[in-house]
Amino acid sequence: MSDYGHDLVFGSFTTPGNDDPDRTVGLAVLAEQVGLDLVTFQDHPYQPRFLDTWTLLSFIAARTDRVHLSANVTNLPLRPPAVLARSVASLDLLTGGRVALGLGAGAFWDAIEAMGGRRLTPGQGVRALEEGIDVLRQTWDAQARGGVRVDGEFHRVIGAKRGPAPAHAVPIWLGAYKPRMLALTGRRADGWLPSLGYLEPGDLARGNAVIDDAAREAGRSPADVRRLLNISGTFATVGRGPLHGPVEQWVRELTELALGDGIGTFILASDDPDDLRRFAGEVAPAVRELVATERDRDAASVRTPAEVLADTQPAAVVAPSAPRARARVSAGAFAVVPTPDDGRRLSDRQVWDEAARPTGPTPDPTRTYTAHEQATGQHLVQVHDGLRAELAQIHDLIEQVAAGEIDAGAARSQINTMTMRQNRWTLGAYC
Repeated sequence: MSDYGHDLVFGSFTTPGNDDPDRTVGLAVLAEQVGLDLVTFQDHPYQPRFLDTWTLLSFIAARTDRVHLSANVTNLPLRPPAVLARSVASLDLLTGGRVALGLGAGAFWDAIEAMGGRRLTPGQGVRALEEGIDVLRQTWDAQARGGVRVDGEFHRVIGAKRGPAPAHAVPIWLGAYKPRMLALTGRRADGWLPSLGYLEPGDLARGNAVIDDAAREAGRSPADVRRLLNISGTFATVGRGPLHGPVEQWVRELTELALGDGIGTFILASDDPDDLRRFAGEVAPAVRELVATERDRDAASVRTPAEVLADTQPAAVVAPSAPRARARVSAGAFAVVPTPDDGRRLSDRQVWDEAARPTGPTPDPTRTYTAHEQATGQHLVQVHDGLRAELAQIHDLIEQVAAGEIDAGAARSQINTMTMRQNRWTLGAYC
């Protein structure tokens, strides 16, 4: 059982298709609205059906406020590391520290070579990637004396000026599967980012062991390396296989991956808005509660993930659009606090008297509320926060249309991805 104690993060992995750019961007904006933490896109510069990943990330950065952004993963053979370092640092500064850097050693070598990249063997790819990491980190270290100096086999940067420094310590996550890449991840990287569909049973445990050993040999803690995982599946009423079934099955399987294999970040590969809503609003809160419950137990009590799931129920599902809880909930006095009124008013007209608003009973100061009860109340607050965020987004779209920055069709396309619009369609069908 490997649990590295990382806070759980949930993200999206969206196809950067250029056939409907508004929809691609809308899915990224939706990910933030429903409460996901991270938005990622694959990076295949040789693919004409895709938008350029770093251009897309920059555009989405300007359309979002909170969600973190990353390529999943950056194609280093076609992204010179000295230039990439400044691109990453610039976007991190522009977003106030919301950028991560997924990196890959390269694949699809015929296409890379056709674009002017150099074809590398697997061993060469690992060495080139390690040199690239040196270039990136030296460039970001703007306070160090002298220029960047990496006189490598594949990357030669001699005396280039350092900087700019990013707004925060940008994590480097490696897409790794083979032993040499896994060892490099343990020595030099901040995260391991494989895709579950490419792994065989036992590969996560074996990969963790290689990374942990390499980290210790480099004088690091294994916990210094976050374990991320790209996942895909199908939400269905009946289970038909791994990550193919009802929400409860997804919760159980992801909890096992978190507690048994140390996965701290789950990234859902889906272009379906309903999948993103269900993943953020139903799966993520329940997995967080189960993992938090186990971590809060006495450290001396050693239990398997299956035992945890046998006697712990996931959080109640209130709505599919609730953003994730930012704080861990636990048993104790009632601690759910409504979101305070920000005082903003769009009209002088008073629709109702706030003083006459109904209020609930005062919580019993002698009663202890379970973590499950606390989470249900907090979840309801988050549902309303998510809808308020969508209202603010609609106001922003109206202002952009009025200013001539976008047309009404683009605004309508984005509104159609919102939870409140989907709810209206659903209610209209059944009511």
